[in-house]
Amino acid sequence: MRFSDAFLDEIRDRLPISKVVGAKVTFDRKKTNASKGDYWACCPFHGEKTPSFHCEDRKGRYYCFGCGASGDHFRFLTELEGISFPEAVERLASEAGVPMPVADPRQRERDKQRATLIDVMEMAAAFFQDQLQTAAGAKARAYLRDRGLSAQVQQTFRLGYALDSRNALKTFLADKGVEKKQIEACGLVVFGDDIAVSYDRFRDRVMFPIPDSRGRVIAFAGRAMSADNPAKYMNSPETELFHKSNVLYNYARARKPAHERGQVIAAEGYMDVIALHAAGFDNAVAPMGTALTERQMVLLWRLHTEPILCFDGDEAGLRAAERAIDMVLPGLQPGRSVRFAMLPAGQDPDDLLRASGADAMREVLDGAQPLIEMIWSRELRSGMHETPEHRAELESRLYATVRRIGDEAVRRHYVQAIRDRLEDFFGAAGHDRPTGSRSGDNRRQARRRAGGPGRVAASPSLMNSALVKKRADLPPMRETALVLSVVFHPAIAVACFDEFAGLQFDHPLIGRIHACVLDALANRHHDADDHVSREEVAQALENLGLGDQVAALETQLRRNGVWQALPEAAFEDAVDGWRQAYVLHLRNNHLNRELKAAAQALADDHSESNLERLVQIQAELERGEGTEALIEGFGVSSGRPEKAF
Repeated sequence: MRFSDAFLDEIRDRLPISKVVGAKVTFDRKKTNASKGDYWACCPFHGEKTPSFHCEDRKGRYYCFGCGASGDHFRFLTELEGISFPEAVERLASEAGVPMPVADPRQRERDKQRATLIDVMEMAAAFFQDQLQTAAGAKARAYLRDRGLSAQVQQTFRLGYALDSRNALKTFLADKGVEKKQIEACGLVVFGDDIAVSYDRFRDRVMFPIPDSRGRVIAFAGRAMSADNPAKYMNSPETELFHKSNVLYNYARARKPAHERGQVIAAEGYMDVIALHAAGFDNAVAPMGTALTERQMVLLWRLHTEPILCFDGDEAGLRAAERAIDMVLPGLQPGRSVRFAMLPAGQDPDDLLRASGADAMREVLDGAQPLIEMIWSRELRSGMHETPEHRAELESRLYATVRRIGDEAVRRHYVQAIRDRLEDFFGAAGHDRPTGSRSGDNRRQARRRAGGPGRVAASPSLMNSALVKKRADLPPMRETALVLSVVFHPAIAVACFDEFAGLQFDHPLIGRIHACVLDALANRHHDADDHVSREEVAQALENLGLGDQVAALETQLRRNGVWQALPEAAFEDAVDGWRQAYVLHLRNNHLNRELKAAAQALADDHSESNLERLVQIQAELERGEGTEALIEGFGVSSGRPEKAF
């Protein structure tokens, strides 16, 4: 039985070659780079101790640098197991979930017809390209020039122009000997029983050829030149060649740069892809004017294990991102996820690039949020959570969302992440956990080392703005004082252990120091009088490589005159200062909750009063970082200096 190229390609697309090979060999952990789809193993075709057998998901090929064995999915099985090619195809089709074709003489005719249709589409693409350079295409050339697309970019993407004519393309193809049925099968004309004479589907439009995963033109998209045209954008209809839910625009062209850069960007439309490419982001793809499908996500994961999904900075973009959250959950696997890049409000990639340049786009991509952050912020935006009933509702929604994850191990870790975030968000008081529980302490310390989840439930665009992120790079003075006071006066933690152990910090460095001090306290001798010393804490910090950072933070305290937290302060002043800072820290957390509510109000209603409220709360938070709140009204015992440091 002969199998069509399209059928074999679909198996290759759905089934990474690493999965086929990995069932027969053990990949070498040191040489393998799974995030880039590069795998190494000892060759199964000849004996060796050093891995020289390489397979690459991007190319769907394997090669042994020792014996020279090479091939694709099917050859691997036929060579290794000695089975026939049809047997290999049948087995891999079953694994990929692709139904085997029915042995039918008519299938050979359809395969031949499909190949002919691809030839017809190539002829149409060349015709549109030629028309763009004629006098009739001047308006289209001007449009592309105004969009910032150079002649080189136009040539790269084979952009063209469909004449304002009902039969220009149809006549051109007919003169080349293309049959009427072939033109219709390609979706190039509008026809039907109620249409006496078929006519060109695309008229007076800038044309964008849509290639398949092998770079062959299988469809077109057209952008209307006339402002009066109600259909601004138009795609080819579903045909034998084109099924839009299975296609990513620019997939073939983006495959190599995505591999080289170790990243792929999924934008919302083909104009976004072209604008990104023109700005140097040649690893971008896009669905065909519709929401991402599960099939398209499989293609994205073939390019990279953690694609960046880029959405416009408006309500429609946010809704599209939230739909994508639910769509990707069943397909998550260990090491395979997505990130979300939300553009500034009211902008798409083309707008941002033209207004602010490539650096602004790069900053958006670098700030792409993990899936867990998007799930968390989506559910928190749904309303206030001040009552037990509302909190229970939030918890129920979050767990219902992550339970949709197909892989058991990934689902388990998401459930744990949601549990930790709920605990942090609502506070430890709402959870039954024995005071001083070692396992609970370890979980909290691990979260602090990672920086911990934030308190603000604003939209992704707002969270990426300078308003909310303004001071995220520097540790707040209050957090620094709370931790370093205990570093220099460990007895404070003994006197206020529950308060100190329950602290949560926004800054990762402060969280790491806090966790280290807790570990040092937990490892002290059981003798109640044998408390951990300042020197022991300092040594623990040195062991973790935090000594220089602590010294820098001490200098920060001295420069700002926060004398109660310094080593030379009397213990009475140090503990009084710590308690005052602790109260202010709790107040800061309260303001963060208000900031969350203000951000939600602004997301629901973009009014001036809501924006003013958000700015006021942020300003109050920033004022709370000042040193005056820490030093005013504290003790006057012998540890206080006569002047500020």
